[in-house]
Amino acid sequence: MFTGIIEATGTVVGVAQLESNVVFTIESPISAELKVDQSVSHSGVCLTVTHLSGQQHQVTAIAETLDKTNLGSWQPGQQVNLERCVPLNGRLDGHLVQGHVDSTAECIEKTDQDGSWLYRFRYPARFDHLLIEKGSICLNGISLTVFDLHDHAFSVAIIPYTYEHTNLQQIAPGMAVNLEFDMIGKYLARWRQLGL
Repeated sequence: MFTGIIEATGTVVGVAQLESNVVFTIESPISAELKVDQSVSHSGVCLTVTHLSGQQHQVTAIAETLDKTNLGSWQPGQQVNLERCVPLNGRLDGHLVQGHVDSTAECIEKTDQDGSWLYRFRYPARFDHLLIEKGSICLNGISLTVFDLHDHAFSVAIIPYTYEHTNLQQIAPGMAVNLEFDMIGKYLARWRQLGL
């Protein structure tokens, strides 16, 4: 379980195809502190650490993950948002995040607001029921607040700290980001679907 508060960014330094899977080598300030078999959020995708070497770690993405996320487009040089699991006695500074990406969204607008940034994203219409005005969204692993929700699109406002310490600075119109909708909202939608 994660909170959507990014600890560090890493850089993809290796991409290797292994049958239907892809192995990513990531270099980061926290790689040396990780352990093999540890779950780490990589731009919102929960992946298991499989190998460690100095300041680098490796993770494997299976076909299902590659199909539902933007990992299939990752190349060397790609910046990745990293977060380790929240300890049970830790603070929940963002919101409850599983690291299970539901879909991708396309950045359709990025506006510099002289000290902050405004982004707008378009998402598949089938997820309309999972977003609410001022609700939480996990975008590339970052816990953010939704506003200006209409026409299968929403906006988020980014403060300078978040911009400087995540990979959002690399996101531009036309690029895809990973989305995980609020877990509580997904359970409520499922209960309603089942008539409970």
